[in-house]
Amino acid sequence: MRHSIENEHLKITVKEFGCELSSIYSKKTGFEYLWQGDEKIWSGQSPVLFPIVGRLLNDEYSFDGKTYKMAKHGFARRSEWEFLSSDENSMTFCLMDSEETRKSYPFSFEFYITFKLEENKLFVLHEIRNTGKEKMFFSLGAHPAFNCQIGDKLIFEKAETLDTFKIDLERSLLLSETVSVLKNETDLVITKDIFNEDALIFEGVKSEFVTLNTNGHSVRFNLGKAPYLGIWAKPGAPYVCIEPWLGLNDSPVKKDDFSQKTGINCLLAGEKFSYCWSAEMT
Repeated sequence: MRHSIENEHLKITVKEFGCELSSIYSKKTGFEYLWQGDEKIWSGQSPVLFPIVGRLLNDEYSFDGKTYKMAKHGFARRSEWEFLSSDENSMTFCLMDSEETRKSYPFSFEFYITFKLEENKLFVLHEIRNTGKEKMFFSLGAHPAFNCQIGDKLIFEKAETLDTFKIDLERSLLLSETVSVLKNETDLVITKDIFNEDALIFEGVKSEFVTLNTNGHSVRFNLGKAPYLGIWAKPGAPYVCIEPWLGLNDSPVKKDDFSQKTGINCLLAGEKFSYCWSAEMT
């Protein structure tokens, strides 16, 4: 089932399955900002990455002496979320631990996502609560795909010097080597070959915003001070994903315990964690 909210500027739609954005539509111009999915290219639109980002080594991890299996990017994007409420400008969805989630993730949690419109801006607030009695470990990421064309630019707010992690293309694991992408520059041009080696994954981005200009429209995306940024699309496809990440793929080096995973976050019993990204559409 899908749910929508709108104001005089924008109308957004979210699917209960995966709590995934399926439309960011301008009522002023008739322009659809969000990629509409294509089974022949990539059917996703804006998956929620939780409780891992990327791929685990052998699609498994160890915690407290036990081994658990988990698919790439975690289970939130493949789960039915509960629609909780909506008002004139916002709507909220929830995912809670269950017998099924505990097969792959032995933690008690509540995960809320609220979508809010303010004029021509969309805010997406994530709140994760540890409802168990022990420490909870998790990663979190956003993955919205915006319509664009080859030759369009992503423009960083500040001049950036950024290297991307190289990726083992067979296993989707991060290698120790890096490749220079930007050298004191602001503009990243989307070419047909830029994603031939998979996503660009950056650490230490200084900019608070990155702007996509396309077809006379723009998306000014606030990264929410996420420690990592993924930029990705299928090579040559007419979209680009701007992905603020609070976590990373595994490397080929096995960790003894999930709590040691690079970029992992920890919540004590009863604590909650909040993260928000936003986008201004013009």
